[in-house]
Amino acid sequence: MTQAIDVEDRRVRVACDVGGTFTDICVLSEATGLMHVAKVPTTPDPIDGVLAGIDAGGVNLNDLLLFKHGTTLATNALITRRFPPAVMVTTKGFRDTIEIRRGNRDDLWDTYKEMAKPYIRRRDRLVVTERTDYSGAIVAPLDETEAAELARVIKKRGVKTIAVCFANSFINPANEQRMRDILAEAIPDATISISSDIMPEIFEHERFSTTVANAVLAPVVGQYASRLESRMKAGGYKEDVLLLHSGGGVMTAKMAERYAARLSASGIAAGAIASRFVAEQAGFKNSIGLDMGGTSTDVSLCDNGEINVTKEWFVEYGYPICFPSIEVLTIGAGGGSLAWMDAANSLRNGPQSAGSTPGPACYGRGGENPTNCDANVVLGRLSDQLAGGKVSLEKGLATEAIRKGVAEPLGMSVEDAALAILKVANANMADAVRLLSIRRGYDPRDFALVAFGGAGPLHGAALAKDLAIPVVLVPPNPGVTSALGCLLVDIQHDISRMYLAKAEEVNVSDLETTFRELEIEGRERLVTEGVTPENMVFQRKIDMRYHGQWRALSINIASPVVSLDESIAYFHEEHGREHNYSRPGAPVEIYRVSVIATGVTSKAKFADFDPVDAEATPVGTRRVRFDELPETIDAPVYDRAALQSGMKVAGPAVIDQLDSTVIVPPGVTAEVDRSLTLVMRIPLA
Repeated sequence: MTQAIDVEDRRVRVACDVGGTFTDICVLSEATGLMHVAKVPTTPDPIDGVLAGIDAGGVNLNDLLLFKHGTTLATNALITRRFPPAVMVTTKGFRDTIEIRRGNRDDLWDTYKEMAKPYIRRRDRLVVTERTDYSGAIVAPLDETEAAELARVIKKRGVKTIAVCFANSFINPANEQRMRDILAEAIPDATISISSDIMPEIFEHERFSTTVANAVLAPVVGQYASRLESRMKAGGYKEDVLLLHSGGGVMTAKMAERYAARLSASGIAAGAIASRFVAEQAGFKNSIGLDMGGTSTDVSLCDNGEINVTKEWFVEYGYPICFPSIEVLTIGAGGGSLAWMDAANSLRNGPQSAGSTPGPACYGRGGENPTNCDANVVLGRLSDQLAGGKVSLEKGLATEAIRKGVAEPLGMSVEDAALAILKVANANMADAVRLLSIRRGYDPRDFALVAFGGAGPLHGAALAKDLAIPVVLVPPNPGVTSALGCLLVDIQHDISRMYLAKAEEVNVSDLETTFRELEIEGRERLVTEGVTPENMVFQRKIDMRYHGQWRALSINIASPVVSLDESIAYFHEEHGREHNYSRPGAPVEIYRVSVIATGVTSKAKFADFDPVDAEATPVGTRRVRFDELPETIDAPVYDRAALQSGMKVAGPAVIDQLDSTVIVPPGVTAEVDRSLTLVMRIPLA
């Protein structure tokens, strides 16, 4: 799967994932299916890094068939609050909805912990007279005199970013749409997001919060996407720039500006998609993704080929973004996570991180606190160099940090302290996997663990053993796997509408009409993005719940709708798995209907490698301490680049490569499959 591309194979597809430290590039040859990667530092203007990465991958923009891009731009904008001034226009009496929130807290027991402020200040939340009731009847039409005065005030303030959020507009958007028209007439160059367009669903706080996030991000995303597309086309690229969104699809730059908040989980979605692909290439429909980087670990789950999706997530607690998003659980466990002693003299790990500056103690940049990276260096699991020699690691500095920070307080040797640090880190990650699997009714023993990210392969086998997972998969380039995920996705839009009704009373003809209307909207969006009819695919979903509950489950439904019997039966089954109980005789109601409109993009076939009849040969040895052994041993070290399809590596062993290190514990055998993925079989008691 990873080989240098021949100079003659110029027609390529490129995927790019921009992270906080590095910009990763995957280049796939159209002719051969061979892939190679490039990694460059992320630049202050991310576009410079993107173009530098494409150049480092040996790609001429004239030869580029398709470009897909994942970015942390939207996430970082919300975290740092670096976006243009914005105004919210809302119904009188609803000004403080986004500040009142749900009245819950991130930490229930800490009443002094401050909640993050709303993205739009109270002084910039303006009200107007209008009212629509629960049924959609207009009780009070929009007061156009007030609306015109608000438009004048907003224009005078020089604000061009506006969110319009009216009560009950999800069921009748007329007042909102009129407000938008008045604003657009007064401020022609304003960017306006209205809640009935962004998320036409019940619950004011969630709808308002999503619309506000979308509004403040629209200028940021729009400007970035426009500049990127302009610079790439100036260099010779002829197609659309496709941006990865939270739901696991891509959209054009123009559509990304309209639904900007969808980019807020772009990067982590790419990792989950790549994890599923790696597992399916190796023959596994069930997989758990473990993306462990320098600061955090992202855990995702794929059941029978489908990745879990959530419809409520956030960048900052209390301000939900309710676009469908691939469900990823993120915890503060990475290579740079700090090991520290709490007030009871117990060893903890993370979520604090050494970051890139000063970084782990072994980097020699002034860091004095022990990290997971330092523990791996002390135990010999990491060599004295990273990234092909670009980063040197000082074992002496790592040893001293662990001695002072952990070994002396606990009265143990430095080596035992290093082992303890990694065991606590592994326990934290195992808990995250349990939350996403066992808590949802999935048995980890039925899954393969896909370990990637720079640090994932160091911990994958130990974690699998703790969770009784029988197989660990390590992709060919673990450190740039998220970029691979960008390469694999299609254009996708998620369109939903409220549909509150008891299932047994639903008129299936009316339900079919509603689905057709959603499909028409999806088709219009895809046409706008240049998708031809033969490449359009529509998947229907229906959200169901027991009567009287407010949490719903999303169930696939066939087209056309003939009966709901099969969907209701599947709802009972899924409710039993998700919540550990079901009530087959209880009344069920429909909450929402949705359509996933997909524009299928052409795919290049990845190369498949025939197994060779040869043995893997170590390139040397290294003193390594494994969890399963009482003392340090001389472990064989293999070069990942030299391992070919069919070769096997028996543990204990270490496999070094440019962007990661793979630990193969005693009793474990790692075999290279036809896609060059390492398949480790974990012996379980």
